[in-house]
Amino acid sequence: MDLKEIQNLIKFVSNSGVAEVKLETGDVKITIRTTLEGNTPDITYVQSAPVAPVISQVAAPAPAAAPLAPVAPAADDAKYITIKSPMIGTFYRKPAPDKSPFVEVGSTIGKGDVLCVVEAMKLFNEIESEVSGKIVKILVDDMSPVEFDQPLFLVDPS
Repeated sequence: MDLKEIQNLIKFVSNSGVAEVKLETGDVKITIRTTLEGNTPDITYVQSAPVAPVISQVAAPAPAAAPLAPVAPAADDAKYITIKSPMIGTFYRKPAPDKSPFVEVGSTIGKGDVLCVVEAMKLFNEIESEVSGKIVKILVDDMSPVEFDQPLFLVDPS
């Protein structure tokens, strides 16, 4: 099941007035629950494959892939490393609502430092840095949905 199908399913459930939908196909399990007030869906997504942070070197402007990732690196961004989301979920910059963010623009990070949390299926997965450097840009807003392989941070490794 691809992301487009999941998004269409979420829209359908939100508009239908159904309280809960569960779907299992192969190694993917999805549960969508809507609240009665605003019909806001509560989505649970499970994929049985293990996940690890995805890091790639930014070499050229990335093609426009998804509406949630409007990232078009400028020419000077080519020297930065992009840290990407290893899973679909909700991006959180803080460990808890009353805590301060893990990192800010300008923060110096080391290998293994926690950069953010991505919530998937009510599990909060800490995303750790695979590189050392300085955070140049945070590409996603707090509490925003993120897609697999979506750029989250730009890091200057120098």
